[in-house]
Amino acid sequence: MYEEIIQKFKEVEKKLFDPAITSDPRQLKDIAREHADLKKLVELIFLLKKTQDDIEEHEDLIALDTDPELKTMAEQELPDLQKQYDKLKQKIKGQLHPADHRDKKNVIIEIRAGTGGDESALFAAKLFRMYSRFAEKQGWQINILNSSHIGIGGLKEITAEISGHNVFGQLKYEAGTHRVQRIPETEKQGRIHTSAATVAILPEAKAVDLDIKNEDLRFDIYSASGPGGQSVNTSNSAVRVTHLLTGIIAQCQDQKSQQQNKEKALQVLRARVLEKFEEEKHNNEAKERKSQIGSGDRSEKIRTYNFPQDRITDHRIKKSWSNINPILDGNLDDIIHTLQKTSS
Repeated sequence: MYEEIIQKFKEVEKKLFDPAITSDPRQLKDIAREHADLKKLVELIFLLKKTQDDIEEHEDLIALDTDPELKTMAEQELPDLQKQYDKLKQKIKGQLHPADHRDKKNVIIEIRAGTGGDESALFAAKLFRMYSRFAEKQGWQINILNSSHIGIGGLKEITAEISGHNVFGQLKYEAGTHRVQRIPETEKQGRIHTSAATVAILPEAKAVDLDIKNEDLRFDIYSASGPGGQSVNTSNSAVRVTHLLTGIIAQCQDQKSQQQNKEKALQVLRARVLEKFEEEKHNNEAKERKSQIGSGDRSEKIRTYNFPQDRITDHRIKKSWSNINPILDGNLDDIIHTLQKTSS
């Protein structure tokens, strides 16, 4: 089986240099993503083979019984090698047969300020920076689709596309209400304020995933506002699209042209419509989008960021982490891996 995966990786790698594919941006993007997925899998397979060779070498040293010192060293190292081998095998199995078929999908992330006024908007901006930095560390691409800012550097809301390897599989645990407890910079009396922001993680839906007819869509064009390039505020480039059958709306204003905004708005709309359809079809499997983001009220929290105590607590697994600033700087690996392990 492993040899078949390696062979498939070589075949996909050749396609990256095929002129028929490199001249088609969409096809190239799909092949590049498949190549990235297979590359990580092949690297794990080679590491598994090396670990297996090391195990056999240590077993030979123990069996020969010619050098007592080497034998003792081999006996001490062998259990760790066997544990590493088992972990690698499980990791490969998890990538070949993910529990959630959506794990390898790109995502649409939506962050909105909840309760707490301006402080909530500032926290929403901090959360977006955290996920942006985490995406950079993973080698993922992030593209802002729509955003609404406040003057002091906060975000009322922001929608972005994150693409790369196994994005939904890692970020799906971030969906919910995030609560922050800290002393705002504007607070003169040193009182701790509590506010909240919501995060929704939607797996990307391609046109092949569901059939949305043009006659079921309504497009509204309007003037963009805020960051988004030189054309902002000078032309009607922002696009709002409504799915008439469900009433679901998506909009985009942060791209450079009306056509780009239209394409990205449709991308967000597809993700939202697909999520709704999956909710209706698989009520026991898919979580409702509303249950992901709730109302933004503090009582619906999944995680609390307590600055005075330098502590982040995930209430779903009742576990806390210290060093809040490095985590907010994108070092989310330990939290995400713990959540993955707990849910498996």
